[in-house]
Amino acid sequence: MTEDQVKDIILEIIAEIAPDEDLSDVKPDVRLRDQLDLDSMDFLDIVMELRKQHGIEVPEADYPELASLDSCAAYLTPKFKTQAA
Repeated sequence: MTEDQVKDIILEIIAEIAPDEDLSDVKPDVRLRDQLDLDSMDFLDIVMELRKQHGIEVPEADYPELASLDSCAAYLTPKFKTQAA
């Protein structure tokens, strides 16, 4: 799985959690919470959906790795590749 595919997955999850958010202009290098109206519960929902939909566990200590789309992709791409192996 590529980093772009991982970014798409994150955006799909955000669209499910926060359907009123406009995701058409999300900047990949800016913190998601600075661009979107996401609170800590929304963020936890993203982590839960990653586990539920894709079997990806994100330890609480690693939550800062999910700050932006770019950091999500960098952190999650190896985890998706491990899942596929």
